[in-house]
Amino acid sequence: MRWLTLYARSRQIPVSLATLMTSTVLVCALAWDGSAGPGDPRLPVLVIGTGTMAASIGLSGQDLALDRTAAIPWIPRRAAHVLLAGVLIGAVLAAAQTIGEDMAPTGLIARDCAGLMGLAALGATLLGGHYAWSLPFAWLAFSIFAPPPTSVATEAATWLLLPPGTPAGTWTALSLALVGTTTYAIAGPRRFGVRHQ
Repeated sequence: MRWLTLYARSRQIPVSLATLMTSTVLVCALAWDGSAGPGDPRLPVLVIGTGTMAASIGLSGQDLALDRTAAIPWIPRRAAHVLLAGVLIGAVLAAAQTIGEDMAPTGLIARDCAGLMGLAALGATLLGGHYAWSLPFAWLAFSIFAPPPTSVATEAATWLLLPPGTPAGTWTALSLALVGTTTYAIAGPRRFGVRHQ
């Protein structure tokens, strides 16, 4: 129990949860206001994206060198961290829908949570935990402002907003989830500033 408390504190999980809850409430208020059209996936995807970016700051600890000295199996813990974060983001959005406006089907929530958390994990591996949010942010911004897809390639590029069950969207999300989670679990977050120590 003490280990879990220390781990949650080192990964800034309370701050991430507060950010996720706040963004969910704000977006639900917009949806209840009727500002978005029916079936518009941008608001729920914005909740998922914000939750993913908030959770991504916890993909590295305060001191990576200290983390790596711990004699615990990091690979399953890192994989579980990514998977649980994705499940929690989806659960909060699904719970908000049960008491308010139905914004997105379960298939879209599950697909986007898996793909964006995989992308955040890949960002932590390539750029470090402090910049892990940049890949989900860039892909989310591109998807929102990109023109409607006209081919399989553009469908894969804008997978976040596609209806659930679209093959290009499903396979892109699964690939990002698998590659991102696997590389992060094995390699961990990138370390910076080693040469200055």
